[in-house]
Amino acid sequence: MDVVIAPEDELGEIVADEIATLFAARPDAVLGLATGSSPLRIYDAVAARVAQGRLSLARARGFMLDEYVGLAPGHPCRYSTVIDQDFVSRVDFAPGAVLGPDGDADDLDAACADYEEAIRAAGGVDLQILGIGTDGHIAFNEPGSSLASRTRVKTLTAQTREDNARFFDGDVDTVPRHCLTQGLGTIMEARRIVLVATGDAKAEAVAQLVEGAVSARWPATVLQHHRRVMVLVDEAAASSLELADYYRDTRTHRHLVS
Repeated sequence: MDVVIAPEDELGEIVADEIATLFAARPDAVLGLATGSSPLRIYDAVAARVAQGRLSLARARGFMLDEYVGLAPGHPCRYSTVIDQDFVSRVDFAPGAVLGPDGDADDLDAACADYEEAIRAAGGVDLQILGIGTDGHIAFNEPGSSLASRTRVKTLTAQTREDNARFFDGDVDTVPRHCLTQGLGTIMEARRIVLVATGDAKAEAVAQLVEGAVSARWPATVLQHHRRVMVLVDEAAASSLELADYYRDTRTHRHLVS
């Protein structure tokens, strides 16, 4: 696990560099896309490069991590709407190149199976972007999720619904109780993973992710078993890391190692 501690305004550019390197080698690469506040600086940095002609996603594919159940297509809080506003509409993806699980399907279990098959048919995810919840969830894999889980229906915890109420005008009662989410096992099949976290509220989750025991209590800790993970945090989110000085030293001297 590669831990990078940097100012918040640098994190997006660091990940954009990784994405640019990927697409220079593989113009048809597949991105895994997260919603929420954590990835916004990444999307801003990538969109700027596309606008400048320095990067193209015209041959790329994208897969979303999750979707609420019961929000109609076009609902402003539906994640397909959010990802289109935050990222897809700002770059040059081909029409239909970005897919998400169908939280409005009549048969949710079938929708989950279809989504898994669509990811497999695309060749899998080359680079997955993640955020992390204050309780350690990634995507909507809440505490207690199986570390081998696949795309499925999940019930959201009270904490997650409270955290997400800010997107629903502060009204927690309007936040859906269920979602479709890629499972931890699904996420772990991505060839590379980058996770971004900022702010004091994420400090405990980050400490558990990086330095804690692997446990379903903190679902993100499963990433310790992935061979290519980069965790990018600002000073606030890094404040509970016992080995923070080591991570800073590693970043400073990484290019000196042959």
